[in-house]
Amino acid sequence: MKAEIIAVGTELLLGQIVNTNARYLSVELAALGIDVYFQTVVGDNLIRLQQAIKIAEERADLIIFSGGIGPTQDDLTKEALAASLGRELHIDRQAMDNIDRFFKDREQPMTENNRRQALAIDGGTPLPNETGLAVGNAITQGEKHYIVLPGPPKELMPMFENQAKPWIMSHVLTGETPLYSKMLKFAGIGESALETKLLDLIESQSDLTIAPYAKESEVTIRLSTKAPLESEALAKLDGMEKVIEQRLSDYLYANRDVPIEQVIVEMMTEMNLTVSAAESCTGGLLMQGITSIPGSATVFMGGLVCYSNEMKKKLLNVPAHLLEGEEAPGAVSKETAEVLAEQVRIITDTDFGLSITGVAGPAYSERKPVGLVYIGISERNGATSSFELNLKGNRETIRLRSAKAILYRLWLRLKELRSQHE
Repeated sequence: MKAEIIAVGTELLLGQIVNTNARYLSVELAALGIDVYFQTVVGDNLIRLQQAIKIAEERADLIIFSGGIGPTQDDLTKEALAASLGRELHIDRQAMDNIDRFFKDREQPMTENNRRQALAIDGGTPLPNETGLAVGNAITQGEKHYIVLPGPPKELMPMFENQAKPWIMSHVLTGETPLYSKMLKFAGIGESALETKLLDLIESQSDLTIAPYAKESEVTIRLSTKAPLESEALAKLDGMEKVIEQRLSDYLYANRDVPIEQVIVEMMTEMNLTVSAAESCTGGLLMQGITSIPGSATVFMGGLVCYSNEMKKKLLNVPAHLLEGEEAPGAVSKETAEVLAEQVRIITDTDFGLSITGVAGPAYSERKPVGLVYIGISERNGATSSFELNLKGNRETIRLRSAKAILYRLWLRLKELRSQHE
């Protein structure tokens, strides 16, 4: 089964917004076993949109549209598709009732153009919009299938998950062998190094596929296989996971699609441990990542952003002789990282204290290069350790990689502690 995604909107072509919908839909379709061979972006122009539809029909079985179904005259997706299919448009009564109710509840007059959001293509299946006003559509004509979704991600994602995906499974994938997948998440290793360690498995893959892809400071592997029975698929997926874990146990932090922050919060909750942080060059990015996880309040007690040397001295008792003077190690040093980690742990009375201090750029600091970062970990009744990082990238990349690096080191230590108690 081959699919094409057509994203509609001149604002996409102008670079005014980023096409995050295509990434989301590609991931979701891959999980269903549907190959996305092409992604097309077309502006708000009826003729060009019809041309894009014609091209997509020549190379895809399933065509999914995002955007162009709003209330204005340049929202043309339904008109273009209806004309291409030789069908008419009608007002979907349920969608129109929702639009009427929306404006009545707000005591606002409804302009006539809002009726366009209730348009549906004859013979198709309307897809209700749970978070907006524009109704979607799903249509089969001959051997081709079409799905029309709204552009705003907050509307597109729930419509795809709750409306379009079930329609695809019941109308498009009937009779096909189901696809089953498992996600493996890695930290502390780059995509190329990970692929090298698994190259023989990747090159010899057949009915079970191993697909690595990277985001900033983490790598994901999607294991996928088709099987008539779920038990048969899981046996193959679990077997391959064990092989990969044997090779990469120091990097594999989860066998589900979660960030490392969530795994750390879960591990520390389970082990009844607490953590705090002192951040300099990352300016609170580490703490933001931890506290974004539900339940983090049980393990994260607090922290400090000590950006200047003055704050390092006043708030975290870093000795002046470490920070100032010709022979001083300076703020960007392993010595300062260790004191920051120890002091924040003592002040907050936590089991672990974390610290980050470095040069994020764009210029040198203390005559030290951009990308030089030190991270520290202090443990109650244990040692304090520090690690030197030499990172590449722009300012934001260095800050993010610094935060992820210390999370990886903390995860390694928690993993070691848990194994000692098992």
